[in-house]
Amino acid sequence: MKELIEFMARAIVDNPDDVEVSEEDAGDHIVFHLKVAEEDMGRVIGKQGRIANAMRTLLKVAAIRRGARAILEIGEPAAGRQDPP
Repeated sequence: MKELIEFMARAIVDNPDDVEVSEEDAGDHIVFHLKVAEEDMGRVIGKQGRIANAMRTLLKVAAIRRGARAILEIGEPAAGRQDPP
């Protein structure tokens, strides 16, 4: 699933070498953190978040096919972030 996110992000951005995907196991689900260059952030999010939502949808489909749950966070993770209950 990590490879899927990297593939999608690298295809969209102008600086594919700056794409970083990290994976965090959060108990019953996996959280993927996508980081891109600052100037590429708008490309990854898209107008009204359409590209980001499409990436999240594809990730959820891939996760369901593997019997897992996955979440995609774009940008820097917030300091002191707490997982939903």
